[in-house]
Amino acid sequence: MTMLVTGATGQIGRQVVQQLVQRGAKVRALVRNPAKADFAPGVDVVQGDLLDPDSLRNAYQGVSTLFLLNAVAPDEFTQALVALNLAKEAGIERLVYLSVIHSDRYLNVPHFAGKYGVERVIEDLGFSATILRPAYFMENDATVLDVVREYGVYPMPIGGKGLAMIATSDIAEIAAVALLHREEASRPMPLERYNLVGPDSLTGEDVARIWAEVLGRPVAYGGDDTAAFEQNLRRFMPGWMAYDMGLMAARFLSEGMAPEAGDVGRLTALLGRPLRSYREFAASIA
Repeated sequence: MTMLVTGATGQIGRQVVQQLVQRGAKVRALVRNPAKADFAPGVDVVQGDLLDPDSLRNAYQGVSTLFLLNAVAPDEFTQALVALNLAKEAGIERLVYLSVIHSDRYLNVPHFAGKYGVERVIEDLGFSATILRPAYFMENDATVLDVVREYGVYPMPIGGKGLAMIATSDIAEIAAVALLHREEASRPMPLERYNLVGPDSLTGEDVARIWAEVLGRPVAYGGDDTAAFEQNLRRFMPGWMAYDMGLMAARFLSEGMAPEAGDVGRLTALLGRPLRSYREFAASIA
């Protein structure tokens, strides 16, 4: 049978497709623009949109397991509900959903609350599902590399509580393993959740120190000004999204984004190798 990957041209989805192909799986990729779908030979590319029921019905034909990833958007929750209801209609029972860590705690943050709502719907509809809850992506910090290099400042307001940052390559590999586990099971399995975290919980000062060591020059932490962070983001994204990210940063400061007991060991066992560290990420892009 076939596994369908949504969000297949994004930074996570593309890597999930690659990981599945490497493992010999039969993969279909749902894309809005096939011109961007430069996947490995053998990947079945279908054009569609999570808000287009007809395109989803076509994409779901012959699919046994679904990887549901929908990006942060004003209609993210609606996209997920359309996709889930149509999956049920098509007889798809097995599912891996990319949510976010602390979705049930950061409830004032729009995209966290939306993903938590999707988790509840997945339970209500009775999917045999694995819900993946990743922490902050290390690769987010690639966008501030120039600031770190040119000004000697790490500008992300991540605070002093600690974030268990994870590499997107680890997220994608864990997702592929989870998809194959669901796909190959002799019968549908109970719902389970994984917090996807990195090996270390890092504060803003910790991250600045890592950059200083990697670059061989002083790097300072820029501080906890989430209002300035939001205003800076408005240069690159819509106001609603910048506000959403500012609310998230405020929760970083008040609560952090820490793993639960056993999370790191569970993921290490699942991968059969250590999780990628932030230092490895910094060195790879520096």
